[in-house]
Amino acid sequence: MDSILVRGNGPVTGDIEIAGAKNACLTLMPATLLSEEPLTLTNAPRLSDIKTMTALLTSLGVEISGLQEGKVLTMSSHATPNPVADYEIVRKMRASNLVLGPLLARLGHAIVSLPGGCAIGARPMDLHTTALEALGAEIELKDGYLHAKTRGGLKGAVHKMRFPSVGATENFVMAATLAKGTSVLENAAREPEIVDLVACLKKMGAQIEGEGTDRIEIQGVDRLHGATHPVVTDRIELGTFMLAPAICGGEVTCLGGKLSLVESFVTKLNEAGIEVTETPRGLTVKRTGDRVKAVNVTTEPFPGFPTDLQAQMMALLCTATGTSVLEETIFENRFMHAPELIRMGAQIEVHGGHATVHGVERLKGAQVMATDLRASVSLILAGLAAEGETVVSRVYHLDRGYEFVEKKLSGIGAHIERIKA
Repeated sequence: MDSILVRGNGPVTGDIEIAGAKNACLTLMPATLLSEEPLTLTNAPRLSDIKTMTALLTSLGVEISGLQEGKVLTMSSHATPNPVADYEIVRKMRASNLVLGPLLARLGHAIVSLPGGCAIGARPMDLHTTALEALGAEIELKDGYLHAKTRGGLKGAVHKMRFPSVGATENFVMAATLAKGTSVLENAAREPEIVDLVACLKKMGAQIEGEGTDRIEIQGVDRLHGATHPVVTDRIELGTFMLAPAICGGEVTCLGGKLSLVESFVTKLNEAGIEVTETPRGLTVKRTGDRVKAVNVTTEPFPGFPTDLQAQMMALLCTATGTSVLEETIFENRFMHAPELIRMGAQIEVHGGHATVHGVERLKGAQVMATDLRASVSLILAGLAAEGETVVSRVYHLDRGYEFVEKKLSGIGAHIERIKA
């Protein structure tokens, strides 16, 4: 099992190219099931999760080819898809549940295993099933599989979600594109990945309004056609690499970054003493003092502070002057990185959904273990600011969501390398 070796070093400088968004690409790929014509995605990230979704769609009968070392994906679902999404593939990744809505819309029936994924807390499927049931689906759980069917196809309806789930919003919107009549989703998620999905669906002929707001209206059409669509910039990778100069000092430009993707995150960086400037090339980040200032952070659905940047922000605040409080409102069990940061000399107290971080002048290198995707990169960031060497094990988590992280960080002067098992 590979590990990552990080040696604490001084300021970092240079450019980092930000990849296409993992969470957007994982949503866009199942959209190919909605049409018999090819869907081509450009700016696709090269990640293990993308490989897992490729394997899942291939098992459903989709033909997929990669160009430009995987940055371009061409998918064709011209044959009638296989309606069964098998446990052995679905268990590896939460986003596998996004085939449920498209399969129901295209075939009128589907059998999809309950998904797996990371260990950051329960993410119940009832938000997905109730949304699809509002469109007329009949769904029951048998032997770990969701057995879904419709009587005469999906039909437009109004549905209000009890929580603005990103995945459930995506499943509802994709399914409703081919439903009969008008569908309205209230309390919809507003994330940029949903706006990106809708932009792609519109290119395929869908009629959708309200994306980026909490009310999305879809007018069903008889069929969708092929399209070519660029995957939006990954706002979580963007935020992560913005923290490298924040925690080490120096100045880094994240190429392709846009302030609109990370406004709430940048607000907190500004409070902490980090200067962020938007240019035609991307976002340039610079620390203005020797140490950052303590800030309080509460995770919220978009446009609030992203839960997927909470662990990385905690690593930064471990070296701040003063005391910070982080409140996690999206997922339980998402402070599992805290004990590993404590091994590096951080002073952190966790009480339920709150973590109190008392900043220290310097962290110390240690052997630590990644517990999930975002925790893995938070430990790497902490290692950049630590005295001595840090070895992060179980980095298969990292490879699910970060493309060439050692190469990108080395390119701005970080001392980092992968140790092959």
